[in-house]
Amino acid sequence: MVFKRRNPRSYLRILAEALWPRGGWTRAFHYVKHRVRRLPDRADRIARGVGAGVFISFTPLFGLHFIGAALVAKAVRGNILAALLGTFFGNPLTFPIIAFTSMKLGHLILGTDFDETQHATLFGKFADAGKDLKHNFIAIFTPETTRWHGLYNFWNEVFLPYLVGGLLPGIVAGVACYYLSEPLIAAYQKHRRKRLKDRFEKLKAKLHARVEERHEKAERES
Repeated sequence: MVFKRRNPRSYLRILAEALWPRGGWTRAFHYVKHRVRRLPDRADRIARGVGAGVFISFTPLFGLHFIGAALVAKAVRGNILAALLGTFFGNPLTFPIIAFTSMKLGHLILGTDFDETQHATLFGKFADAGKDLKHNFIAIFTPETTRWHGLYNFWNEVFLPYLVGGLLPGIVAGVACYYLSEPLIAAYQKHRRKRLKDRFEKLKAKLHARVEERHEKAERES
């Protein structure tokens, strides 16, 4: 295959690079910023896309952030590719803060208790929900009875509070990123257009000079 890696990465390497990319998150941030600024679209549409991606990062729709970001971007008439890039706001460095804050706020809004000493069991509740899903899928084809305890606890203690609590900070962060990125993108695009125009004018002048030079040479020879 043309695009096959010469040295395939191990699963452990893939996991490690998902948590900490080669070059670090600073380099990854600058790469995303560079790609966003160079998108071929209006600054306001790109900024709305970025805001949509940041907003969706505050939801517990893990594995569906790209789809969610595209749908929100389409709803607000934003750039879809910018929305996909905006989801990088949610990463292994920010997700613990986002999850803890969203769940705490969600439990407060729902009037339920949130034991801060138990937030370390979050992955355990994800695992229990996954086990129930797997077991219930197998139960469709076997005499096994379905189990819902893990899914019930996950819905009430994790997913619903996370979803409810993430909406407000997600909206605030998305709107803030829109207003911060729009003038920066507009300024960059203006500077880039000016630079391309200057480059074109220089090329035009150079070609004109060559034509004049050839014309004068032809007149001298004649």
